[in-house]
Order: sequence, then structure tokens, then C-alpha cells
Amino acid sequence: MHGEYKVPGGKLVVVDFEVTDGAIADFRLAGDFFLEPDDALDSINGAVTGLPAETDASAIASAVRAALPEGAQLLGLTPDAVGVAVRRALVTAPGWRDFDWEILHEKAVSPRMNLALDEVLTTRVGAGLRRPTLRIWEWDESAVVIGSFQSYRNEVDPQGALRHGFDVVRRISGGGAMMMAAGQIITYSLYVPASLVQGMTFADSYAFLDDWVLQALRSLGIDATYQPLNDITGPSGKIGGAAQKRLANGGVLHHATLSYDIDGQTMTEVLRIGREKLSDKGTASAAKRVDPLRSQTGLSRAEIIERFKDTFRGITGAEDGSISADEYEAAEELVRTKFSTEAWLHRVP
Repeated sequence: MHGEYKVPGGKLVVVDFEVTDGAIADFRLAGDFFLEPDDALDSINGAVTGLPAETDASAIASAVRAALPEGAQLLGLTPDAVGVAVRRALVTAPGWRDFDWEILHEKAVSPRMNLALDEVLTTRVGAGLRRPTLRIWEWDESAVVIGSFQSYRNEVDPQGALRHGFDVVRRISGGGAMMMAAGQIITYSLYVPASLVQGMTFADSYAFLDDWVLQALRSLGIDATYQPLNDITGPSGKIGGAAQKRLANGGVLHHATLSYDIDGQTMTEVLRIGREKLSDKGTASAAKRVDPLRSQTGLSRAEIIERFKDTFRGITGAEDGSISADEYEAAEELVRTKFSTEAWLHRVP
């Protein structure tokens, strides 16, 4: 068995082992990480050898953690990464380059249409009718996009939204509200088969699927990191957040919104951002939590998007693609029957 896992923001973890009588045998860990003392490697190998082959990633990580010598230093490597690499080997999970990728960056459409396209394209990838895809959003009006399970009245100030020209829509993924002001954010969606994140916990898959954008941000001089569960952060605060939805047919939607520029005062008037939500963030102001890309890079939104696409191409070999006429038609039908209905918007009052 052979498995590989690139630690988000860290190093490559490689595992090789056999499975004998239902147990992991002859386990060997390798990679470009740093580990002190040297014999900690033997401790990790010994901790995993003999574990039942059905041991999950968290239990493997616990075994590794317990076996490490006191004071051991792991740089670019974590016990959890060892667990993920083992599980991916056992399910023969593919990597980014094992798929044929597309990048979509098309005409501006309404926020509702963007949400409908997310559902349509995820379904198509899950059904094997479309290649795995990265899509950059463009939209023709401002909107607040609330998470699938958020309460409309708890999250949005309707009068504030109306006053500032924000429509309110609901997406199919969980997570928090996004204030999508025209020209002020960068949003992308990944539509991938579940096999790409096989062996990962739900939390691990967030960091894995956004690692490419961390690389893009670092190439722009931003010291970007991932803060579990779903925040992309910089030295001065949050840059963006991600959300996921997994469909029964095996399609996975992972999308993220990053702040290019932001009007903090408008945010506080459109969103009901309470003190409880901010209490663990170390700040009393929603505006201070967000660290926009414009001020950090001095680049235009279009230039940053091009760097994102170039980085993704370098990692995956992706080609530019297009949304088909029938995919647009299917999305238009979803807008009519779901995303523009009061029943969907207020499914959680």
C-alpha cells in the first residue's frame, strides 16, 4: 500500500506498508518534513505497525501522538496527516493530477443563478457527466448569501439590506453569511468527486481543498494560513471562509469567498453580527476581523483572479472550459423552482 498527503501549509507525507491478516505491517513513513529527534521516526513507524487495517484516521493520529518521544518537534508534519495518508492508501485515493480538470470563468449572472449553477455542476460531476471543475464567480448585483441552516431573521437586517441594495439568497451549503458586494469579493467553487477526499475527515477535506489558494496567496506575498474549520486568514485577520455540500451521488461542492475590499460599516448594517459570534475572535468589530486582499497586494481583483487560475493550472493541469447550454437551462429551472422561492429563502425563518 502506498499513500501520499500534502499537509496544507506544510510538507508531503508519504506512507508505505502492507496489510497482513487484517493489520498494518512493515509501516514506513517518509517525506520532506522535519522531525526531531531522529528516532521519533522509528516511534511513529512502530505506533502504526500492528494497528487494525480498519482503524480510522483520528485513531491512527492518536497512536502516533502517544508514541512520540517527549519534546519531539514536528515541522510540516502532524500526527493527523499520518492518519490521513494511511487511510488514503487503504482506499487508493487519487490526487489532484489523477483527474482531468476544467476552469470556468464566464459571464456575470445573478447570485441566484450562481447558487443554482453550484448545484447543477456538482450534480454533473458526481454523475460523471462533467470533469472536476474550478469555477470563478461573477455576479451582476449585490447580495447577502446565507448558509443552508441559518435563520433569516437572525442573520440579516432586511431594512439594512434594502437600503444598501443587497438581495438576500440562501445556498445549499452550511456555514455563515457572505456579503457579496459588487466588485468587493472573490468567490470560487470546486466541483469534485468524493474520491478526491477519500480517507479524510470532513474537517481535513476543507484544508486540503483550499491549499491551492493558500499557495496562490503566498505567491502574492500574503502569509496566508488555514484556521479550522473553514477560515482563510492572514496576519491581520480573516481573509475569507469556505463551505461544503456533499451530494448523495458522490459529488462534492466546496466553495469559498475571499474579501478583496470591504465596507465594514455597511457590513454591520446589513448583517446581524452579534457579540457572541465575535467573542472567540479577539475583536469587538466585524470590520476589524476582515483583512481585504486589495490593501495587502495593491493589485486589481482581476489580477488576483488570474494568479489564482495560474496557480490552480500549475497544480492540476486544468484547461479552460465552458458551461454548456443545457447546464445553464437546468440552473435557470432551479432558480425558478427553488432559489427564487420564499419557501427556500425562509426554510429556516
